[in-house]
Amino acid sequence: MPQKTLLYERHLALGGRMVEFAGWLLPVQYPTGPKVEHLRVREAAGLFDIDHMGQVVVSGPDALPFLQHVMTADVGAISLYEAKYSLLCYDDGTVVDDTFIYHLPDRYFIAINASNNRKDTLWLEHHATGYDVRIENVSEKTYMLALQGPRAQEILQPLCEADLSILAYHHAVETRVAGIPALIGRTGYTGEDGFELFFPAEKAPTMWETLMAQGAPLGLLPIGLAARDSLRFECCMPLYGQEISAQTTPLEAGLGWAVALAKPAFIGREALLKQRLEGPARRLVAFRMVEGGVPRHGYPVIIDGAPCGEVTSGMYAPSLDAFLGLAYVPAAHSALGTEIGILIRDKPRRAVIVRKPFYTPAYRKG
Repeated sequence: MPQKTLLYERHLALGGRMVEFAGWLLPVQYPTGPKVEHLRVREAAGLFDIDHMGQVVVSGPDALPFLQHVMTADVGAISLYEAKYSLLCYDDGTVVDDTFIYHLPDRYFIAINASNNRKDTLWLEHHATGYDVRIENVSEKTYMLALQGPRAQEILQPLCEADLSILAYHHAVETRVAGIPALIGRTGYTGEDGFELFFPAEKAPTMWETLMAQGAPLGLLPIGLAARDSLRFECCMPLYGQEISAQTTPLEAGLGWAVALAKPAFIGREALLKQRLEGPARRLVAFRMVEGGVPRHGYPVIIDGAPCGEVTSGMYAPSLDAFLGLAYVPAAHSALGTEIGILIRDKPRRAVIVRKPFYTPAYRKG
């Protein structure tokens, strides 16, 4: 049976259409619809219930060398209260999961994907042999909300004891929100400015209602899974199970910036170094449809009349009013401007490879 978040009844009361996702019942959309929700996050703000995601705390004397061993990022270079994107990889360089690591004074707090919660925990525990570390999955007692959009700080600041104006992108602060102890991260999966809030699970209804009431005059809406997907897609942010998986490597996915090959040995390093030196045989590219048709996950990519890749994500992009997609293609055919075909209903439809991301994230503008 799928699990329910503590806000399940509130989503129903708001008219949320619930679907199963990664073993959880979550709102895919509200009566406003995915397009309105998407654009509201771009223009004002949206509140996301993302408690299906997991959280793991790593602590102890060997926490740093242990994480250096299992993570692709240089964990030693993560400053106090910094948050950094990193991957867990198998020995062959393919992806166990992608994560965010928060460096806190007495521990490392790691956010992981819902579908990989148990797998990641077991993976970390398996590789902890020989290290003096404590690995604790705190998902059940930790709740996670995301407040995203250009007005997110304006909404959150009156409720927050910390000065959010000095909280830099990819950093975090331990503070109180509406009197509730919380870890606030400024990362975001939408391309807009915004915050992730981690706090005691039993406070979820209070936190949700307080944020919604505070944000309502500023246009805040609850946001479902459909808009969350289209928002991350426009910024070409990877989704586990689509752009990255146990069949793909970070280098193929264009995530080489998250792989610190210069640091000492870590799981997957030799395979990734070999691929870096030889060059990936395939690459993840972005494309824009030239002919009519909606590209979908799993649709074949046609080059020179033959299938040679597949779409990982594809949809209508509300911010850009275009049909766009991401796909793996042979490296020799991955140059910008290359024309490819997307097999839609047994007919190849013309598309062209374009630059990533489709939408420039707000934190990179200016």
